[in-house]
Amino acid sequence: MTNQPPSPNSFCFLCCQQGSEPALKAELDDQKWRLAFSRPGFITLKNASPADGGDDALPAGIFIRNAAWSIGKVAGEESDVLANQLVELLRVANLPKPDLMHLWGRDRLPVGERGFMPGNEPLTEAVADFLAAKLHQEELVASPMANQIARPGDRILDIVMVESNQWWVGWHNVETAVNRWPGGTFPLNRDREVISRAYYKTSEAIAWSGFQLHEGDQVVEIGSAPGGSVQRLLELGLHVIGIDPAEMDESIMEHSHYRHFRARGGDIKRHHYAKAKWLLVDSNVKPEKTLTTVENIVQHRDTSIAGMLLTLKLSSYERAADIPIWLDQIRSWGYPNIRARQLATGRTEICVAASV
Repeated sequence: MTNQPPSPNSFCFLCCQQGSEPALKAELDDQKWRLAFSRPGFITLKNASPADGGDDALPAGIFIRNAAWSIGKVAGEESDVLANQLVELLRVANLPKPDLMHLWGRDRLPVGERGFMPGNEPLTEAVADFLAAKLHQEELVASPMANQIARPGDRILDIVMVESNQWWVGWHNVETAVNRWPGGTFPLNRDREVISRAYYKTSEAIAWSGFQLHEGDQVVEIGSAPGGSVQRLLELGLHVIGIDPAEMDESIMEHSHYRHFRARGGDIKRHHYAKAKWLLVDSNVKPEKTLTTVENIVQHRDTSIAGMLLTLKLSSYERAADIPIWLDQIRSWGYPNIRARQLATGRTEICVAASV
């Protein structure tokens, strides 16, 4: 079956990490949005007043991985049938031709469970390649290539495989870094040999934050073991001080631009932070403990940290209610530029990017 497309901007859909749905819903403006269909990791919303002349922006929030205006859905058991329904749906919708097509699957598990990481797998990539070529041939999308990283200003056709036999279809305009990535998921090189998942988290955090880390900059990472994050920082040409009571990977310890302190962040004399421009923290402690440690560092007269990427572990999504308090605390240290996001590569946690 093919649904008739809704009125422009009357429905949207959101993707998120499985389990984060209550925290995401709590962030929404309930005067504007009404909950509609949902599945774990996928939520549709109805715009309560699409024609009132008010704000016409898609929802934004810490736990929203990506958002798109909904055109409708197609459902069926055969890919060819689904593809033909998709062509029909797009012709009826009669929207301006998108520059690119992004297709991805709804998260099938919480991140980290049984090793799950968001991002396309061979099946979804094969479907994406087939559809992009078909839609390009039908003159419904400009590029024949699927899941390319978009450029600012591009218009994207979004297709979410909510189930293998149910695809939701929408669109968005590229306005931010994460808008450029298929499904709002940082593109991973899964063939890359990495020390730990922290390699991917730090890669995504830097790309999302927009921080300009330059070769030769000094960065301190608290919670550095076993070294996945440091691996990425060293690849970028940074000089890294790692602080962690646990052991680091031998390849990191041997690197000429790495120095390690086998201790906790609060135990290191402040002069070791004096030349650092950037601070990364990812420790398995409560957010309050992380923030106390960081405050004692950045408020010291001998330090001049320009930017921070802080991982705050939530333990449960009920703790999301405290996020505004934590952000206000960071702001009070003299870091007015603050953003927070649940990274696609993170678990039950948020990443805070703060800069002076």
